[in-house]
Amino acid sequence: MGGCVSVSLSCDREVNQFSQWLCVSGSYIQNLSENLASLQKAMGVLNAKRDDVQGRINREEFTGHRRRLAQVQVWLTRIQTIENQFNDLLSTCNAEIQRLCLCGFCSKNVKMSYLYGKRVIVLLREVEGLSSQGVFDIVTEAAPIAEVEELPIQSTIVGQDSMLDKVWNCLMEDKVWIVGLYGMGGVGKTTLLTQINNKFSKLGGGFDVVIWVVVSKNATVHKIQKSIGEKLGLVGKNWDEKNKNQRALDIHNVLRRKKFVLLLDDIWEKVELKVIGVPYPSGENGCKVAFTTHSKEVCGRMGVDNPMEISCLDTGNAWDLLKKKVGENTLGSHPDIPQLARKVSEKCCGLPLALNVIGETMSFKRTIQEWRHATEVLTSATDFSGMEDEILPILKYSYDSLNGEDAKSCFLYCSLFPEDFEIRKEMLIEYWICEGFIKEKQGREKAFNQGYDILGTLVRSSLLLEGAKDKDVVSMHDMVREMALWIFSDLGKHKERCIVQAGIGLDELPEVENWRAVKRMSLMNNNFEKILGSPECVELITLFLQNNYKLVDISMEFFRCMPSLAVLDLSENHSLSELPEEISELVSLQYLDLSGTYIERLPHGLHELRKLVHLKLERTRRLESISGISYLSSLRTLRLRDSKTTLDTGLMKELQLLEHLELITTDISSGLVGELFCYPRVGRCIQHIYIRDHWERPEESVGVLVLPAIHNLCYISIWNCWMWEIMIEKTPWKKNLTNPNFSNLSNVRIEGCDGLKDLTWLLFAPNLINLRVWGCKHLEDIISKEKAASVLEKEILPFQKLECLNLYQLSELKSIYWNALPFQRLRCLDILNNCPKLRKLPLDSKSVVKVEEFVIKYKEKKWIERVEWEDEATQYRFLPTCRLR
Repeated sequence: MGGCVSVSLSCDREVNQFSQWLCVSGSYIQNLSENLASLQKAMGVLNAKRDDVQGRINREEFTGHRRRLAQVQVWLTRIQTIENQFNDLLSTCNAEIQRLCLCGFCSKNVKMSYLYGKRVIVLLREVEGLSSQGVFDIVTEAAPIAEVEELPIQSTIVGQDSMLDKVWNCLMEDKVWIVGLYGMGGVGKTTLLTQINNKFSKLGGGFDVVIWVVVSKNATVHKIQKSIGEKLGLVGKNWDEKNKNQRALDIHNVLRRKKFVLLLDDIWEKVELKVIGVPYPSGENGCKVAFTTHSKEVCGRMGVDNPMEISCLDTGNAWDLLKKKVGENTLGSHPDIPQLARKVSEKCCGLPLALNVIGETMSFKRTIQEWRHATEVLTSATDFSGMEDEILPILKYSYDSLNGEDAKSCFLYCSLFPEDFEIRKEMLIEYWICEGFIKEKQGREKAFNQGYDILGTLVRSSLLLEGAKDKDVVSMHDMVREMALWIFSDLGKHKERCIVQAGIGLDELPEVENWRAVKRMSLMNNNFEKILGSPECVELITLFLQNNYKLVDISMEFFRCMPSLAVLDLSENHSLSELPEEISELVSLQYLDLSGTYIERLPHGLHELRKLVHLKLERTRRLESISGISYLSSLRTLRLRDSKTTLDTGLMKELQLLEHLELITTDISSGLVGELFCYPRVGRCIQHIYIRDHWERPEESVGVLVLPAIHNLCYISIWNCWMWEIMIEKTPWKKNLTNPNFSNLSNVRIEGCDGLKDLTWLLFAPNLINLRVWGCKHLEDIISKEKAASVLEKEILPFQKLECLNLYQLSELKSIYWNALPFQRLRCLDILNNCPKLRKLPLDSKSVVKVEEFVIKYKEKKWIERVEWEDEATQYRFLPTCRLR
């Protein structure tokens, strides 16, 4: 009996288990379609959350000062895994649905359908779980400090090897904590310290961080703290607003936990490390400080017992440096030139800066008469004891060798900027035009061509230095700047002719005995809050007041006695909200820059400036209107990009009245771009255009953006617009063109335009140099093969002049171009993030002319593993150029 009961219980249990399995199994099979739909919906929600989080991360990581939290990265990685599983399930879902029978209640293969249905349910639960976890208040943290950043250095360095080894070995000694390098200007101190910095980047030395700070003359505690703070990641508005004691505490709290090296270039007086916040280097913390200075006395004040003097080059090294600068072709152009060149080398007395400058000047002089003249003109110097008597005259020879007074005036003008300041070439040429050094009567384009020609001459003569990374900027060596200021002052005889007190912390106007003698004045990068008084500057032509961030008020009287003023720069004065009406008395003004100010309206007096040629109002984000601008009858350039005042129909009508207008930079909504066809003068003048739509006014946007083929357009940015297609059309003022194109368009930036599926219109931009496409979620092709065939009669190879292609967060992008392209100038291809479907690059074994200068940058390791190369030769050519960011 008991056995029967036992058997009965066992059967009941088995029946129950089988029933439960059958129920679950039935759910897996019977509800498969509904479960798949739920999974797709949940996956869509998860992907949306992923995109939002990824967007936050990208914005915060962009500056390099923050990195994503580990828990956030784990969540994102898990989503990637889940997405792969989801795509795998989805690829067979049609076959699984077709396997079902009896109206979906059963399957032709129960086991396989059961297993598939179970995978769907398990994945659905994981997706829902991940979705609930994807709520992050914080997604990034402060990034660890990079140990050392390699600095650009001049290509020709001679005679510093032994000194480099000596300084490096001294720094590595346990009992040496501060190293001081002193020597005269132009002797190579900065070059040597740069080599030390770069040696740390290669050898490390066991330090946590190496900090480079350019100090220069009249440096403030705030300036030095700012440089150190940027390196340590202490940036932001809150930190900038702290006083020097609070900033010092922050710096100290970071550095006291680190073994650091602090490199201070060009100090002119003792730097109080404690005031700045830098822990004093010692044997206990293992930290080091090295600096350069002109004065041996400063070395003593800094606590250096045994400073190292950086001396001029000996005769042999000096000759080697001059030979390299002059070049074998010039030296061999006449049998007597080498002997004369040795005399020139001797007259430079081993000063590297003089050898560099003179060598560059003589490199294209190939007649014996020119070399004889050089030996006669150069002043001999023996011990460099007097700057004005011996050093500056040597450098002045290159200035005297410039052809024409215009080039000389253009060079001297560059000394108005602070030490080590990077000057934008385009801005500099506009200054020169307004000063009258370059004539603009034949048009802006010819004037700029002349300006760039002068810049090329000055760079080749080593009187200006071109930016190492940014070729659109130039700067001046400190010694060359001193020489320029010396010449500006009539060789030191009339020092008030040119007042340059830039970047020295002034909070009130400098004391000047004779204001009537001042012709140019640079007070930029100071700490003015108010500018008061009425200096009688009847000869003043140029006045620089830009980058005075605290400037709130300019008195009514200030501009009353400046009848000759032609150039006034007030840009980047972020606290300045209004200008005095007396600006109307600047009757000679040709150039006015108010970019980056907080002005809310233009003063009525501005309408009286009938000679004004250049008006810059970019980034004036509180400027409501520029109504009445048509009174400025001489206006040639108007810059409004990123201003609150955008291009609308009313403004177009007014700009049509300005018959001399040649250049406009502006913002405009996509819905108003078509209006440009109605206003040919405005259309012809646009060079930079920023097309963006207002989220709160979607009715202003268009589905198809029709761009007029503006000949002068150089830069176009399309941001957060809703169009699904971009087309181009011939303009009414260029009807004779067979094919419309953007012949001068060199830079294109497209961001957040989710409706776009291709950018085939770029075929009509044959001179494109930089292309940046970010965050267009549905973009599938850069150039669509089908659409190209429909708009072109014959195939046009795009991107022949492209130098940089930047692709970022393009989740649907599959193709840049369907065939391999030659790419004559391409230097950089950036695949920064989230371009998973871009497997084939338009490259073959013959693409990219200078492959040694080419780099493919990518941010996801899996991406490079999935690249489908054209063949082994292509892979062999380009795989070594790939760099993980």
